[in-house]
Amino acid sequence: MSDKKSRKQEQLERFTADDRDKEMTTNHGTKLSEDEFSLKAGERGPTLMEDFHFREKITHFDHERIPERAVHARGYSAHGEFELYESLEQYTTADFLTDTSKKTPTFTRFSTVAGSKGSAELARDVRGFATKFYTEEGNFDLVGNNIPVFFIQDAIKFPDLVHALKPEPHNGIPQAASAHDTFWDFIANNQESAHMILWAMSPRSIPRSFRMMEGFGVNTFRLVNKEGKGHLVKFHWKPKLGVHSLVWDEAQKVNGKNPDFHRADLYEAIENGDFVEFELGLQIIDEGDEHSFDFDVLDPTKVWPEEEVPVKRVGKLTLNRNVDNVFAENEQVAFHPGHVVPGIDFSNDPLLQGRLFSYTDTQLTRLGGPNFHEIPINRPVCPFHNNQRDGMHRMTINRGQSSYHNNSLADNHPRTVPPEEGGFEHYQEKVEGEKVRARSESFKDHFSQAIMFWNSMSEHEKGHIKDAISFELGKCQQTAVREQVVDMLSNISGDLASYVADNLGLAAPQNQAENITKTSPALSMANTVQSPETRKIAVLLAEGFNGEEVQGVLDGIDKAGADAEIFSTKLGKIKADNGYTVEADHTFLTGDSVLFDAVYVVGGPDLSESYKMKAKYFTKEAYMHFKPVGATHDGKDWLEEAGMSGQPGVITSDDLESFGEDFIKAVAAHRFFDRELV
Repeated sequence: MSDKKSRKQEQLERFTADDRDKEMTTNHGTKLSEDEFSLKAGERGPTLMEDFHFREKITHFDHERIPERAVHARGYSAHGEFELYESLEQYTTADFLTDTSKKTPTFTRFSTVAGSKGSAELARDVRGFATKFYTEEGNFDLVGNNIPVFFIQDAIKFPDLVHALKPEPHNGIPQAASAHDTFWDFIANNQESAHMILWAMSPRSIPRSFRMMEGFGVNTFRLVNKEGKGHLVKFHWKPKLGVHSLVWDEAQKVNGKNPDFHRADLYEAIENGDFVEFELGLQIIDEGDEHSFDFDVLDPTKVWPEEEVPVKRVGKLTLNRNVDNVFAENEQVAFHPGHVVPGIDFSNDPLLQGRLFSYTDTQLTRLGGPNFHEIPINRPVCPFHNNQRDGMHRMTINRGQSSYHNNSLADNHPRTVPPEEGGFEHYQEKVEGEKVRARSESFKDHFSQAIMFWNSMSEHEKGHIKDAISFELGKCQQTAVREQVVDMLSNISGDLASYVADNLGLAAPQNQAENITKTSPALSMANTVQSPETRKIAVLLAEGFNGEEVQGVLDGIDKAGADAEIFSTKLGKIKADNGYTVEADHTFLTGDSVLFDAVYVVGGPDLSESYKMKAKYFTKEAYMHFKPVGATHDGKDWLEEAGMSGQPGVITSDDLESFGEDFIKAVAAHRFFDRELV
């Protein structure tokens, strides 16, 4: 803990040093002698129009807030780097995917979808996961989500989806929530959403951390090698720490206790030197096998089951630097799936095809014009030259007489570059057919993969989905909407539909789901990585605690890569029975169990009734959220009194060594859903 505190102090000193020895000027460089008072006609007189500094300062303030993103408004970002494990030259010419000697700078933004910029972060929602690779061939943007499928198959329906999801227009309610009539009416009447809605109602929609969720490119892209051969590809991000979530009651409380929970978690991890790691995985299909599956590989409402198309892990993304300025970087970054480099191209996925238009159009509005690529966070690291000129917020000062192609005045520069020298060439694919507004017959199966997803869930995940849908539909006002959704669910699982119907006081549905037994174990979070690294453990202590024992446990926690934070009745130093001291990080007033992954309860010899009451509540709440609980001495007695002892994930061994090992194993396991709720 001391090393991390000294690191924070160094960061503070560095930021303070950056502000030293600077002379205040206007935005145009005029030095200022005064910044406290506006220019007036007399001390009590009116402000004068000639006060250029006042006008500049106020005008800039008036325009500090740019229009927020229509979706993904609430987000947070970090810088990093990407390292390639092995060359992929048999699939692509993209330099950052073929040269293992390079480290490619990156910028990654995580986000919620539905809420405004000011909404809380623990909404039940899809999470955005977008990474900008600053390659030497130009920027490549991998713009995805933490769920591999989407609600719709064709981008023309995207405005309908978002209009249904956003607060209802007649009253502006609810914020950052899908638990209302218009959203579920959309789901029931656009049943291509059947697969996605199960993902959205699963535990993945309330992740424990940005650091503990998968990322997916969602759409089908194409890799092209130097011979011009194409392979269809889907992109994945696999988190080093595994995929973990919160429970719903916990998430709602976190929103009240710390609405910035996810961004704070990411920021603090990087500041503490616990750099965030994801592996880049590729699912690759030879174009000759495009039609050999029982689903259409271009359908964005379908996964490519990992058991049928394995994920090849090809490199590592490390997030190792926080933003210096949230507005300049996090808010002004502009992603676009059309930002590709030679060797990466597009498929005919109809959702992707629409995204290639909408992202540029959105950035033009949000960032004030066509020059958003010149904002520092969006600038490529390689040189860029073309004949585009002027427009709002132009920063490049172009020289020369000509700004057109072809020309003789500049010897036809900037010149185009042939493919063999690295110029981008679109994949040559034969396309023919009549102009129609239609959807492929192969896209019309809406339930087989929804059934596969349901079949693949653990019992806990199924219970979470059942309760989530029951909660959301319970917030809908229209009985007809509830009935339609239950009817749709009966095409997936009779058990699911009947459970939800019973909770809503509706008749059991009559439809019968298809008898599909296919599963994909990779879809279940029960099969994820379990690690204690960076887990936050609340340690409840009081004056006179057993110093030898606690010191041993804290050393074990630190060795396992977890973080212990001390709770007591007041801040400051707490002395043990052997003179060992620790510093309290929180009181029961400033911290809560929902902000931690586990609890270690110790207490002390002389506890007030107030301390006991608060500590017992703290521990019981963690227990009810299925978290690991360790206890010795007074804490052990409290657990026995409350009937928690002997339950899964409750560690109360008297042997110090075995207690420490067992407790760390429990912390790594994250949750104990088979625990009896007492």
